[in-house]
Amino acid sequence: MIEIRNLTKKFGASIAVDDISLTVESGQFFGFLGPNGAGKTTTIKTLTGLYRPTSGSCAVNGFDVHANPVSAKRNFGYLPDQPYLYDKLTGREYMHFIGGLFRVRAEELHRRIDYYSRCFEMEGFIDRTAEEYSQGMRQRVALAGALVHEPAVLILDEPLLGLDPRSSWIVREFLKEKAASGTTIFMSTHLLRIVEELCTRIAIIKHGKIVYEDKFDSGGAQHGTLEKTFLDITR
Repeated sequence: MIEIRNLTKKFGASIAVDDISLTVESGQFFGFLGPNGAGKTTTIKTLTGLYRPTSGSCAVNGFDVHANPVSAKRNFGYLPDQPYLYDKLTGREYMHFIGGLFRVRAEELHRRIDYYSRCFEMEGFIDRTAEEYSQGMRQRVALAGALVHEPAVLILDEPLLGLDPRSSWIVREFLKEKAASGTTIFMSTHLLRIVEELCTRIAIIKHGKIVYEDKFDSGGAQHGTLEKTFLDITR
């Protein structure tokens, strides 16, 4: 579960996020939408502890992200919009490194790395150094790294960026299964058709404020309707 309460984030005199409040229930697939510069990534970076709020609070599974960061971060996996990998590490070494930070037992970590390598079809490059990776390869390894500690919450900023059609399908199907199994997913993306396919609830942010919220059935039943709503609201 994610709780954002009266969150404001300023950079000097500029207000990037303006007193927003959101609650994402356990097992919900939440789409966080908005035009460029609306405050989406700033919200996510504050939610994950990379930025400190000017005021307000963020909590994951009951742990305040800034007052109790270690406990909070054990409960979520984070995929940024531009994931950073260590160029001289292989994908496998990177995942071992991340698993070690979360104190995943060695035997279990080996099993999870093998599982995600197969799941995201990374066998062909998992043992090559990251400096050889395409954007799509980096995206898949970074997502696998966010999952190795089996978090209850996933926070994803443009998770399908750079993926080819097959890789995009693999990741979408995986996220559907995770949500169906009870994982809470908070996803920011510009791909509105993907939101229609996956999400059960959305919010739109504009000029740092939440201007629209709605619930709907995932599975594409509302195909094409979200785009019109989004364009009307963000005009």
